[in-house]
Amino acid sequence: MKKSIKSISLFLSLVFILGLATGCGQQSTAKVEQKTLKVGVTAGPHAEVMDVVKKIAEKDGLKIEVVEFNDYIQPNVALNQGDIDVNSFQHKPYLDNIIKDRNYDIVSVGNTVIFPMGIYSSKLKNIADIQAGAIVAIPNDPTNGGRALLLLEKIGLIKLKPGIGLKAAVTDITENPKKIVIKELDAAQIPRSLADTDVAAINTNYAITAGLVPTKDAIAIEDINSPYANIIAVRSKDKENPAVQKFIKAYHSDEVKSFINEHFKGSVAAAW
Repeated sequence: MKKSIKSISLFLSLVFILGLATGCGQQSTAKVEQKTLKVGVTAGPHAEVMDVVKKIAEKDGLKIEVVEFNDYIQPNVALNQGDIDVNSFQHKPYLDNIIKDRNYDIVSVGNTVIFPMGIYSSKLKNIADIQAGAIVAIPNDPTNGGRALLLLEKIGLIKLKPGIGLKAAVTDITENPKKIVIKELDAAQIPRSLADTDVAAINTNYAITAGLVPTKDAIAIEDINSPYANIIAVRSKDKENPAVQKFIKAYHSDEVKSFINEHFKGSVAAAW
């Protein structure tokens, strides 16, 4: 009888322990399903696309908290410090430059969209109308500044050192037949400079925020095959994180692609 009681007690203890273990396992699974990713974006198109991604991700059990930034610097600072889990606002050359300068342990895990840079003017209707000594605004960060210079070269305003490519800087200009004056400004501020310049190279996300339609208002624009596809960036340790993979899946969905095509009318294009 004593043996039977001991056996029953042992059995009940095992059931209780297994129950606890099962409960913990369920709780752990629930935590995975309820994982919230903090995703940094810049205001404007990136934020608009992310609102769609957020809804799709939630259907797959992933919650997204969108954090908006108003410049190109802070989203990478916040990601590197762990204040956010993902950012979606920059192209690969820009990230490469930031990593080189600041030694961030950040990697690209997928493409998002392409925002073709355009040349805009509130005074001129055609590139051919640009006169000698014209003031031309370009972004002052190295990557977008180089991108603008390549566009200025493409439309025939300047020539750069052969082979300089994406690393082009103002000091790499070898020919400037119209002696244009290049004014380097913060990318976000350039739309406001249109009244004080003859033409300006503006990133599409800031152009749209300023009420400009790239395919309609730009007097010159990058080809859609530009190497400046925007990316999803995470810390290296998170690149295989299941939550991050769910996020990429949501972003690369047909619903998001359809939204981009319909909402932006070709000014922004899916890059996957």
